[in-house]
Amino acid sequence: MQIIELFQLNPGIFYTFVILVGLSVGSFLNVVIYRFPLMLENDWKSQCRELLEIKDPGTDSVITLSKPASTCPQCGHKIRAWENIPLLSYILLRGKCSNCQAHISIQYPLIELLTGALSLAVALKFGVSWQTLFALILTWSLVAMSVIDIHKQILPDDITLPVLWLGLLISIFNIYIDPASSIIGAITGYMILWSVYQLFKLITGKEGMGYGDFKLLALFGAWFGWTFIPLIIILSSASGAIIGITMMMFNKHERSTPIPFGPYLAIAGWVAMMWGEQIIHWYLG
Repeated sequence: MQIIELFQLNPGIFYTFVILVGLSVGSFLNVVIYRFPLMLENDWKSQCRELLEIKDPGTDSVITLSKPASTCPQCGHKIRAWENIPLLSYILLRGKCSNCQAHISIQYPLIELLTGALSLAVALKFGVSWQTLFALILTWSLVAMSVIDIHKQILPDDITLPVLWLGLLISIFNIYIDPASSIIGAITGYMILWSVYQLFKLITGKEGMGYGDFKLLALFGAWFGWTFIPLIIILSSASGAIIGITMMMFNKHERSTPIPFGPYLAIAGWVAMMWGEQIIHWYLG
């Protein structure tokens, strides 16, 4: 309680704390984004071998979020603590490995900066409250899922479903909405995209999106209710169309290459969380 009172009396300390936590979480999300798909791939291989009754050759390295220790992919140099400080280490190292001088991907500081900035925006919106805590958890999850979807075109159930269940759980305490709205929102979100998927497949014989997209929209329905679903669909479709057309205009994306829809849903859901009520009232007005 003393910490909460300190934050309430000193907003500057609260916002600074949120930024630092956001940057640190962003550093951890870089690990999740890189390692989680590898962990899923190893798990899928293990399941396939078990199903086909194939002996495990023992060639797959054991990967978790904590093991093995982070190293340079070029020279194998073990990343030391001072080389892993969010943003600062990248600047001090000038974007290069301290051992072999290989370039470090700009994605790492960008994810840290993005997570810190979004965390601050959430804190400014909701203040010192339970809404801020859960909005931060949702925000961090969306960053991880979006980047994984961009790279691998998958939205991992191991991230999506726990966050969906969390949305249903906190509705009991009316953090954002009541339980009835949460349950109806989750069902509505899933069924709308599932219906679009089935209709598109019936007409074209192709799959227009993945099941992860259904679950992600169901997640937003569970957190913010069914009334936000149309807004999220409109915002995600508009952002996807604008970004997709822009990428094709500048030859950054081939027409035949599928574009993951998850990041656009994530952007739309986050915008709806922050300013959804204002947007709806503005539109209705």
